[in-house]
Amino acid sequence: MPIRVLPEQLIHQIAAGEVVERPASVIKELVENSIDAGAKRVEVEIEDGGVRLCRVRDDGSGIEPAELALALSRHATSKITTIDDLERVGTLGFRGEALPSIASVARMRLISRARQQSSGYCIGADNGTLTQLEPAAHPIGTTVEVRDLFFNVPARRKFLRTERTENQHIERMIERLALSSFETAFSLSVGRRGVIDFASATSQEERERRVAKIVGDEFIANAMYIEHESAGCKLTGWLCQPTFARSQPDLQHFYLNGRVLRDRLVASAIRLGYRDVMFHGRYPAFVLFLEMDPRWVDVNAHPAKLEVRFREPRHIHDFLFRTVERVLRETYAGAASASAPPTNIDVLLPNSQSAMPMWPSRGPNQSVFPLRVAESAALATETRAENLENAFEAVRSAPEMPPLGFAIAQLHGVYILAQVPDGLILVDMHAAHERTTYERMKAALEKGDVPSQPLLTPMAVSVAPAEADVLEEHAMVLNRAGLEVIRSGPAGVQVKSVPVFLRARDIDELIRRLGADLLATGATRGIEEAINEVLGTIACHGAVRANRQLSIPEMNALLREMERTVRSDQCNHGRPTWTYISMQDLDRLFLRGR
Repeated sequence: MPIRVLPEQLIHQIAAGEVVERPASVIKELVENSIDAGAKRVEVEIEDGGVRLCRVRDDGSGIEPAELALALSRHATSKITTIDDLERVGTLGFRGEALPSIASVARMRLISRARQQSSGYCIGADNGTLTQLEPAAHPIGTTVEVRDLFFNVPARRKFLRTERTENQHIERMIERLALSSFETAFSLSVGRRGVIDFASATSQEERERRVAKIVGDEFIANAMYIEHESAGCKLTGWLCQPTFARSQPDLQHFYLNGRVLRDRLVASAIRLGYRDVMFHGRYPAFVLFLEMDPRWVDVNAHPAKLEVRFREPRHIHDFLFRTVERVLRETYAGAASASAPPTNIDVLLPNSQSAMPMWPSRGPNQSVFPLRVAESAALATETRAENLENAFEAVRSAPEMPPLGFAIAQLHGVYILAQVPDGLILVDMHAAHERTTYERMKAALEKGDVPSQPLLTPMAVSVAPAEADVLEEHAMVLNRAGLEVIRSGPAGVQVKSVPVFLRARDIDELIRRLGADLLATGATRGIEEAINEVLGTIACHGAVRANRQLSIPEMNALLREMERTVRSDQCNHGRPTWTYISMQDLDRLFLRGR
């Protein structure tokens, strides 16, 4: 076909396709406009999954009567005026595309009253055609009604899901927006039935209450609040313990300058911060807010503004990674801010008599324990009894109780029981020893260069020309890590020596992954990850095994080492290494005081 100018209506519908994917997209654009207008309360009403009606009402600054028609025109906005403004966008919307795009595929009614106006005004749009401006009673703020979505685009309407599914998408969208604007109150009504009602949250306690409503009480129970600022970036929010890892990334909420963001660089940096404390295939949970100079980021890189382009991606990646890693390093009993990991003691404390465990029946002269256990207890040696008494004496006479207390016994060759003033500490000795061994080996590795093993004959590896360039550029850094790589051609390198820990690994795969890593972030963490994987395996196999009998001094030595070791609340695979049961929990278990 010959080149021709598209009809105006078709242009509007193409633009609408970029902005309006489903009713939740309409709600997102309208609510973001309300937040930009300084609204303290946003009320959302929907009917028939948002297809029949989407109404958003706010108490923001409102729109001047003379500007109402402009608000429904393409590329008309109050948020940017020059190229310089586009380079430092600080609002959620800025392109002036949302309202006219929605109006081209729906019937819209816009009512608004500016603060200095004595009354409101109304304007409508039907299939992109504007109606006359008319006075209308309205409080200060704006109401946007969108009816019969996609009435003129039946093909797109067929792709919508059921009413229940569309309602759920809208609920999730409101929740995500509510996480980014704590000072704003939000409500959602579905067919005049209230579904969401978030009051304004200004204090830390109120904010945590809103987060708990959205992502669950268990999230907050396992979360650590962080606040860190460095090099022009500030990261705040909640980061969950590695033991709260998920099988899918469903509890990952990240916001950049208040904007909902889905970015691979961000996800990679945060997950890298968890690399030493999480199972492979598991995902961390977090609600994080990154604040930075708007000039450092291009938010005009995605039609729905869900992705951005960082001007210094390596700087952002390193800031996020280092911050998360530093926070997780402090998860050990000896840290000043450390607290006991949550325990599922409630599963041991039934609320009703019917839930009590069924112990074996016994006669008047029978022990409640199985015979072999009773006989074993009767045959305990005098030396063991003396050691146990010495352990209790150490607890009683200690001038200052360590965070993990003093060991008093070993349970089934697996767990260490330690007494603290207000309860009991249980330690998984294998998981704890695995973590302390691993961190000790890493510390020794960081004191000097990695010992290197020369190859009998250099190994040729084919890589992309860009990867060969970056490997050659970072040759000195790799050499300090024990990896000697030299350029051998436009698209090839030669490996002359490797770290001793990597002798059994696939060098080809390592070099290619390292080149790709360097190209993506400029970081040299590929080699570090490979070494850490080997160190983790060595630590796991070198840790004490189950049924290994430890003496009281050995158990106490392990407890003291845990108190000095970073990340010792979890093993290398993300399992908890210890837990705490209070005296109140024990009293509940045995019904004391009732």
